[in-house]
Amino acid sequence: MLKVKLGLKGPTVSEICFGSLAISSLQGRVSEEQGREILQYAFSRGIDWVDTAELYENYSQLKPVLTRNPEMKVVSKSYAVTHQELDASLEKARKELGRDSIDIFLLHEQESHLTLKGHAAAWEGLLEAKARGQVGAIGISTHAVQGVRAGALQPGLDVIHPLINYQGLGIIDGSLGDMLEAIAFAAELGIGIYAMKVFGGGHLAAEPERAVNFIRSIPGIQAMALGMSSIPEVDYNLALLNEEPISDELRQAVLHRERKLYIADWCQGCGKCVGGCPQNALYLNDGQVCLQPERCVLCGYCGRYCPHFCLKII
Repeated sequence: MLKVKLGLKGPTVSEICFGSLAISSLQGRVSEEQGREILQYAFSRGIDWVDTAELYENYSQLKPVLTRNPEMKVVSKSYAVTHQELDASLEKARKELGRDSIDIFLLHEQESHLTLKGHAAAWEGLLEAKARGQVGAIGISTHAVQGVRAGALQPGLDVIHPLINYQGLGIIDGSLGDMLEAIAFAAELGIGIYAMKVFGGGHLAAEPERAVNFIRSIPGIQAMALGMSSIPEVDYNLALLNEEPISDELRQAVLHRERKLYIADWCQGCGKCVGGCPQNALYLNDGQVCLQPERCVLCGYCGRYCPHFCLKII
C-alpha cells in the first residue's frame, strides 16, 4: 500500500483511508461486529487510518479495533460551534475511541469563510487542543469550493477533506473546474488533502477505475477516503489502486451484488430530488423523501440533485 504525506504538516498515511460511514449504523449495511471485522481486515491489508465523525455514532464500534492496533490513525469530525462544544466533542472522541490524542480532527462541513467565522470559537478550541497534544493535525471537511478556499487561508489549518469526483456530483456552490482550482490553490499552500465521495455516493461505482484514476490524476490530492462495507470491497479497492488484475469473481462480488436506493434519515425534505427523478419514483411525505420501489430503475440520477448525499445506490 502506497504511503503518502498529507501536505506539509499532516501525518504519513496509506493512500486509502477507510471511510467508516459505510459500516456504521447510520447506513445499516452491516452489523457492528461485521464492521469491525472489515476494518480489521483492511488494516491487515495496509490501510492504516480510519475516517469517522461524531455524527456517525460508531466510536464504540471502532474502539476495539483501534485498541488492538494502536498504530492505526484516526480522523474524526465535529459540528461544534462554540469552544465548549468543541471541547465536549473532542473529549467524547478521545474517551470513546480510547485515544489520548486524535490524529486528525476536523470541523465538519464548512461551506465558506462565513461558516468558518461562525465557528471561530470552535476553531480556537482546536488550536488549543493541538497545542496541548490532544489532537495532531486539524482542519475541515467540505462539500463547497468556497470551503476549500477559505480553509486554505485559515490560520493553523493542516488538512482539508473536500468532496471531489469526476462528475462533480455533490459540489454545492460551483463546478468541477472551480473545485479543481480551489484544491490546486490549497495544495500550493502546503495543505494536506484527502478526497471524499470519490464514487459520488455510489452513483459512479459502475466505473471505479475511472473514478479512482481521476482522483490520482489531481496533483494536489494525496489520498482518498473510500467507504467499504465488505471484505471483497477492500480487496477490490486495493487491487484498483495497486493496479493489480481483478478476477471476474471479485468484480462480480463487488459490482453486481443486489443494489437498492438508500434514503438517509437526515433528509431535509427540500424536494430537489423529486423533480429530478425521470421515473417519478420519489415523492415527499411529511417532510421526508419516500420511494416507490416499483418505479425505481436505480439510474442514480436523483443523487445529482441532493446537496447532502441523502440518496445513495447501495
